[in-house]
Amino acid sequence: MRRLFLAACTLLATLASARADAPAWPDSFVGRLEALALMQEASLEILGDTSATSALERWCGTHRLADEPRVVARVLSSEDPGAGAELRRRLEVDASEPLRYRRVELSCGEHLLSVAENWYVPARLTPEMNEQLRTGDTPFGKVVRPLEPYRRTFELRQLWSPLPEGWERGAPIADPDGALEIPAALFEHRALLYSKSHLPFAEVHETYQRDLLAAPPAHRH
Repeated sequence: MRRLFLAACTLLATLASARADAPAWPDSFVGRLEALALMQEASLEILGDTSATSALERWCGTHRLADEPRVVARVLSSEDPGAGAELRRRLEVDASEPLRYRRVELSCGEHLLSVAENWYVPARLTPEMNEQLRTGDTPFGKVVRPLEPYRRTFELRQLWSPLPEGWERGAPIADPDGALEIPAALFEHRALLYSKSHLPFAEVHETYQRDLLAAPPAHRH
């Protein structure tokens, strides 16, 4: 009985390893098109929401990236690398106004979805919000929700395209027997956050990660 149990455990481990090693995205033309379509869909979801956090939680739930679609923040740094004059101009503050900074990873379950930098004006937040941001792992969007914020995105940048330059002219782009190599960073958003009284209180630089595409593709052609 013990030998049977050990054999079963070995078989399950082998199958799990095979599933883990199997390419989630085949390097085919259809696979590349699907990856591009999902990237664009994710970007539009974020652009269409007042909060990147809520958009990511919805994405996580829709694509079943975790049992509980809850986004958490892991603070990487609170040491401001320097807020330039242009950033202060966008936030409508002068050089004497204190700013605070957070660089965080936003994850849902085991999936890293975004790495975000955030400069914010603490005087435009409540003391409770400032304390939460200083000590907790709650994403910025959730903390400031009582301000009824909205976003104005001022820069979009695609960092990777599944269809490289020249694909439309017939350049070879796929290896149907291989796996599509997806880099860590997919696209960037830069946005200002405003309160319901139309006062800017934060600027965010968000770099969205390949785990947005962690769900298996619909087709495997």
